[in-house]
This record gives sequence, C-alpha cells and structure tokens, in this order.
Amino acid sequence: MHTLVFLSTRQVLQCQPAACQALPLLPRELFPLLFKVAFMDKKTVVLRELVHTWPFPLLSFQQLLQECAHCSRALLQERPSTESMQAVILGLTARLHTSEPGASTQPLCRKHALRVLDMTGLLDDGVEQDPGTMSMWDCTAAVARTCIAQQQGGATEPGPAPVPVEVRVDLRVNRASYAFLREALRSSVGSPLRLCCRDLRAEDLPMRNTVALLQLLDAGCLRRVDLRFNNLGLRGLSVIIPHVARFQHLASLRLHYVHGDSRQPSVDGEDNFRYFLAQMGRFTCLRELSMGSSLLSGRLDQLLSTLQSPLESLELAFCALLPEDLRFLARSPHAAHLKKLDLSGNDLSGSQLAPFQGLLQASAATLLHLELTECQLADTQLLATLPILTQCASLRYLGLYGNPLSMAGLKELLRDSAAQAELRTVVHPFPVDCYEGLPWPPPASVLLEASINEEKFARVEAELHQLLLASGRAHVLWTTDIYGRLAADYFSL
Repeated sequence: MHTLVFLSTRQVLQCQPAACQALPLLPRELFPLLFKVAFMDKKTVVLRELVHTWPFPLLSFQQLLQECAHCSRALLQERPSTESMQAVILGLTARLHTSEPGASTQPLCRKHALRVLDMTGLLDDGVEQDPGTMSMWDCTAAVARTCIAQQQGGATEPGPAPVPVEVRVDLRVNRASYAFLREALRSSVGSPLRLCCRDLRAEDLPMRNTVALLQLLDAGCLRRVDLRFNNLGLRGLSVIIPHVARFQHLASLRLHYVHGDSRQPSVDGEDNFRYFLAQMGRFTCLRELSMGSSLLSGRLDQLLSTLQSPLESLELAFCALLPEDLRFLARSPHAAHLKKLDLSGNDLSGSQLAPFQGLLQASAATLLHLELTECQLADTQLLATLPILTQCASLRYLGLYGNPLSMAGLKELLRDSAAQAELRTVVHPFPVDCYEGLPWPPPASVLLEASINEEKFARVEAELHQLLLASGRAHVLWTTDIYGRLAADYFSL
C-alpha cells in the first residue's frame, strides 16, 4: 500500500504548473519522493524543474527509483520511459545554462548544489518491447548528444561558467555508434557536463576502436569492461589488455572468444598468452571474470594464479575445461569466495564429475548462483551430486537447462532442495520423458532443437507445481524459460 505522503505527493503533482511554482516552498526532504512520483507518472514538466533545482549534491537513479517505504514499485526493474528520461536530460541542460544568480527565481543554494547525476543501473534486456521506453543505447545516445551540444554551444554562453556536473552512465557501443560516442567522450573533457562511464559494453568493435574508447575513459570511474562478440583472439587481446589494466578500480572483466590464431606460429600465440597473463596480474580490485567460449583446456591454473585477489564471480561457459582445471579451481583461494559460478557447455558427466563435485564442495558456503546449462548431466550424475548440492545453503539460482534429466530426476531434485531455504529460481530442462524417439545419450543440440510432447510436458508442469505447493514452496519458480529472466548480475548479488 502507498503511504499518505506518497498519495499526497501524487495529488500535488496533478497540476504541474502549480507544482513547479510550489517547489521553492517545499522542504528539501520531499524532493526524492517528488522525483520518484514525477518519474513514475511521467510528470515531465515537474521532473525537468526538479532536476533544474535539485537541492542535493547527488541525484542517483539507483537511490530514487528503488522500492521504498512510500511505494513498493521498483522502477529500476522496468524499462524507463522515454518521456521521463528526456525530461531529466532537459532539466540538466537547463541547469548548465543557468549561470547567472538572477537567472532564476529558485534559491541559489538549489541551483548550485548538484555535482553528480548518476543514471546507472537502468534495466536493459536488449529487446525492444515498447517504443515508449528507453533502452541503454537510447540513454547513451541522449546523454552523448547533450555532451556534444553543451561543448558546441559553450563558447557563446555569456557570464560565469556553469557549475560542473558529473554524469555517470553505463555506455553501450557498437560499430554503428562508435564515432558518435567517441565524439561525446571527447566533448566532455573540460566541459561543465563531464561524462563518466561506470560500465562499458562494446559489441563487435574493431580492436583499434576499442583502444580509442578506453583511452578516453576516466580511470577512476570504470568498474566493468564487457567486450562482446569481438572475437579478438590472443593477438588482439594482447593489444587491448594493457589499456584495460590501467583501470585499477576495475571490478569486472568480461572477455569472450579468447583463443589462439591458427594463422600465426604457435610461439607467437604462447608469447601473447604470457603477455595477457602478465597484464591480468596488474588488477588489484578484480572480483568478476568472464571468459566465455575461450579455449582454456589445461590453462586455468595459469590464468587464475596471476590474479592478486580471489574472485567472487567466475564464468567459464564453453571453455572445454579438463578435470585438472576443475581440480585446480577447487583447491584455489577463489573457490571459497565464489558467489556466482557458470560452467555451462562443459561436459561434467565423465571424468570431470568428481572434480566438479569437489569444486562444489569447496564453494558451498558462499555460492548464490550456479549455472550448469548443457553440461551433459543425466539422472545418475545429478543424484550423485545432490548431497553436495544441497549443502549450498545460500543458493538462490540453479540453472540446469539443456541437460538430459528425466521427470524422476527432477522430482528428486525438487524434494532434496527443500533444505535450501534461499532458493528462488530453478531453470530446468524439458524432461527426456517428454521427447519422442530420443537417442541416448542425447547430444545437447538434440535437446535444444527436438520437439516435445506438449501434453506430457503439461502433466510434468502440473506435477511439479503440486509438489511445490505440498512442500510449502509455491514462491520458488521452476521454469524452462531461459530467456524470460535476465542473468543475475554480479553487482546485484
């Protein structure tokens, strides 16, 4: 239920011109709630004026748009509306253009208090669902345009220079947007609107462009570098990694497709790998490492031994891991600190099973998120692992999609997981009982592409639901939908 203060605030904002006139008379303590209500209800005139006259040094979306005592709606878990985001940016622009003390009827303290506008943490699922909402790229573009316009118009503005405002954003860039974003970052240098990137996500970007962007970013702000679909190889990575390593506060590094180049001599490939390892040793704050689809067979010890601090999130999907890789990880300092572990696409059914169980045992006390998609785990391997798996008392998420499990195996998992009070989500495969003419052992490609008997699966879903109800765990989501939920982000664990 909404509080009386919330309902009163919503009523005050019904007439936007009157609400704007009343802002100077309202207590500063009401501004955070005024912002949330105006953002939620798309009261764009008020929202613009709130940013223009914000009375605190920090305006943070993550603080203002979360679930609160007045309203349980968490706007950060929704795609932001285009209207509200544009109003915030217009308010920021108006603030920067108000440099004269007499240029506004608002008190001077309100005009000059804001130092940081933090727009990070916005939801972006990468899918356009509603033209009325703003994606991460749309937000990136809007802020970038403001930076460029501010720099271009700055020389003609009379009077004292405006008070600088640092705008913190998560930037998403690809080949099409690279030049535009590079210009925005250049424009923000020395500008009263200083663009500060928290998380950089670069998709399918040439090596030289990636380096150029990294050189423009503030080393004190960046906490994550995410290079997707770049297919750098070891040679390209050896060029980029020293530019990444200068970010001493970097907490998350996400690299993919790190492998040798068959066109160059193997000695060069080894030299590049050793250079990469040496640069990895420079990170002092790294807590998350993702190396998806990288060939790390027999090399995991070399990679992890170079790191200065234990990791809390490790993603090694489709890395062709060997038993010795898993054994090393289980014995390493990283295992006892892991909150998130992704071993998807690694065959854990044969000689890797015992080392995997040892790793699970070593990380049981801290593990919150475990992803085991397409790991060739059948009932036999799952049942052998359940006694250790259920020791992961803090586990919240378990991903088992794409494994050849039967309904009997899923029922055993459901019963044994009753001891895991924190478990909230299980992404399970379609049981092998629901397929027709399935070869055995079934390749992951068959499980992902073959058709299932919808009637059989409907009965399976109903039975699982009844078992959850009977055990008092109706709040636990058991689903086969791997796309319906965003992957848990390390920083939200």
